[in-house]
Amino acid sequence: MRVAHRARPHPAQPTLSGVRAEHSPHNAMDEPGEIARFHDRCSDLMRQLLHALAETPDRPRPFPEIEDAVGWPRRRIASVLGGVSHLRHTEFGGRRPYRFHDERRSASGRWEMWMDAAQARAVLAEQNADGGPLNGT
Repeated sequence: MRVAHRARPHPAQPTLSGVRAEHSPHNAMDEPGEIARFHDRCSDLMRQLLHALAETPDRPRPFPEIEDAVGWPRRRIASVLGGVSHLRHTEFGGRRPYRFHDERRSASGRWEMWMDAAQARAVLAEQNADGGPLNGT
């Protein structure tokens, strides 16, 4: 009996500009007011994730690397993103204050997540308005 092995997808090559294609870029928020509202409405765990992403803007990282930086167990990001899905779709039209590369477009061959510099500035402004980082970040 032969066991079928699933080949790991190869990461996409960067474009001529050196920038990898983003997963669903139309869903990324860019308005500071919208990002502030999302920050206000989301859970404490989601805010913790936003703060961690804001600390390293414009640097896509695979989920496990982000989880390690925050001190979370594996798969916590997937759980947090699942939990915020209803809010994203009902109040924000599916938009999100972070960006993704899927496993086919990332340098690591895994899903990667990051914030651009403008998104990070908006989150950090909200963090400062709230009195600083959450416990654990």
